[in-house]
Amino acid sequence: MTAYQILEQLQLSEPDIAPPTVYRTLSALTNQGHAHRLESIKAFVPCRCNHAESVPILAICEDCGSVEEHDGSDLLATFNALTDQNAFRANRHIVEIHGHCVDCVA
Repeated sequence: MTAYQILEQLQLSEPDIAPPTVYRTLSALTNQGHAHRLESIKAFVPCRCNHAESVPILAICEDCGSVEEHDGSDLLATFNALTDQNAFRANRHIVEIHGHCVDCVA
């Protein structure tokens, strides 16, 4: 869901809630590892992985918008080796893959 979709849902029960409240909450949830921000579609999904030992791979269906999270922990060493070549230190790793889920392919 986008931040504004979340805001619309929350306003059904809390009409006075404002966009900054939603953005601050989503930022905190993302920083604490409880949510992922899907950069390519500016949306958020709950996190189901351990950030210290995993690379979340998010498969995003371009038709229905469903997102599946996969464990890419076996890629962490490869990513670190790539960035170590230039002394780059990543704060987080997230891989987004766009395509079509099994329900939309059928």
